[in-house]
Amino acid sequence: MAALGWLTPRRRAATARSVLAGEASAEAARKSTQEALDTQDSPEVSDREPQFPVHGDALAAAFFDLDNTVMQGAALFHFGRGLYKRKFFETRDLARFAWQQAWFRLAGVEDPEHMQEARDSALSIVQGHRVSELMSIGEEIYDEYMAERIWPGTRALAQAHLDAGQKVWLVTAAPVEIAQVIARRLGLTGALGTVAESVDGVYTGKLVGEPLHGPAKAEAVRALAAAEDLDLSRCAAYSDSHNDIPMLSLVGHPYAINPDAKLRKHARGLDWRLRDYRTGRKAAKVGIPAAAGVGAVAGGTAAAIALHRRRR
Repeated sequence: MAALGWLTPRRRAATARSVLAGEASAEAARKSTQEALDTQDSPEVSDREPQFPVHGDALAAAFFDLDNTVMQGAALFHFGRGLYKRKFFETRDLARFAWQQAWFRLAGVEDPEHMQEARDSALSIVQGHRVSELMSIGEEIYDEYMAERIWPGTRALAQAHLDAGQKVWLVTAAPVEIAQVIARRLGLTGALGTVAESVDGVYTGKLVGEPLHGPAKAEAVRALAAAEDLDLSRCAAYSDSHNDIPMLSLVGHPYAINPDAKLRKHARGLDWRLRDYRTGRKAAKVGIPAAAGVGAVAGGTAAAIALHRRRR
């Protein structure tokens, strides 16, 4: 922390929260993945060797944003629909979530006050509920609302990394529990997400650090890479949002997927690879793997954030 001495007290506090959130998310992701490895057989690796990623590179991994990168729209909006169906909150709350989803999709900007309001509301919804309960519900909601909203092109990119023998992680502001459900359903290695505090398996209504958003995502990826002995210069990252530029800038192979205007401009300036599955436009810069053409609640907390972000 000594290196942060030149920052203002407020900025130091924000940076410290980002680091805490990132480290907590990385720890949760690795714990979940190890538990899965202890109970499942190792997946088979295909003999197919795409031009990129490099087959057999054990020092490389891939990190995928969720909303509008892997999944159409905000995962937490769909999760909120599922919770409403199960009477976790009232009609007026669903109407607010719907408005937040519309803002997320159309405005492409974040409103700090709305984000804070939504975050507090989401935390209050899950407070007192068991982690196991929300994870079980998350499995059901994935089938009901999320499975059909996965972008085939992005999923093919993730599969190319898996086929090359590399680990693939989701990195999202969504609750780590729901992120892990999505990662498992897609056959990915695991997920980094917002960590909500729980005591004896029950949510307290507080966060560990802050939502895994912006700089906190970069901190989570950095912490996970260190724990996994990865070489970030050989890793890839994928996102639709300029908010994820810190994460994309960490790796040697950044990709802009369905990019917002700011990320598209930034990516073009740095010759990053681009792909837009919303319109079928070809990459504007270096081509991406041919495979791309194929085909918790722990952070109830992030319901807010993911709902407004132009991020996922």
